[in-house]
Amino acid sequence: MADTFEADYERMMGEARERARERGHADVADYLGVRAANDALRSRAVEWLLNLFSAAAGELNRAGAGLQMARTEAHRFRVGSSTMVGPRLVLSRGVRTLTVEAGWPREPRDGIVRGGGLACARVTHFGRASADEDLTLLPADGGGEPRWFKAAGAGVALAPEHVRLHFVNFLG
Repeated sequence: MADTFEADYERMMGEARERARERGHADVADYLGVRAANDALRSRAVEWLLNLFSAAAGELNRAGAGLQMARTEAHRFRVGSSTMVGPRLVLSRGVRTLTVEAGWPREPRDGIVRGGGLACARVTHFGRASADEDLTLLPADGGGEPRWFKAAGAGVALAPEHVRLHFVNFLG
């Protein structure tokens, strides 16, 4: 469950922050506090992205599309030489599959998000690689909520039209 994985992760980070304070490592405790704040931003943005695809699938199902949905938590996927950890949503109808996976590195051995990003996402179409898309979560100017951007199109923010296009490719 998402709640269990995320709750365990937040609990472990809180315990590490408390141990650092107890041992007089204020700098480490401060770092872990900033990391926790960034993780909260990442988590909200990942949920928003998966909810966007889930809501679109739900609308199509209400119109009779017959899509199956399955979600996996703590899914690991590679982006370049780094490993991202987060949920995966798989939408299927017959042999067609649309997969949305999103996350960020959780441990030092997982690597980094390149380009100053906070998280990465990948939208893949089984059997139609030309429709696949990588996304990067970038911090907002002025401290607002971060936004997802198409990784291949510098400066192109993810919009509902992009999600609709993925469903057109998926169902077409």
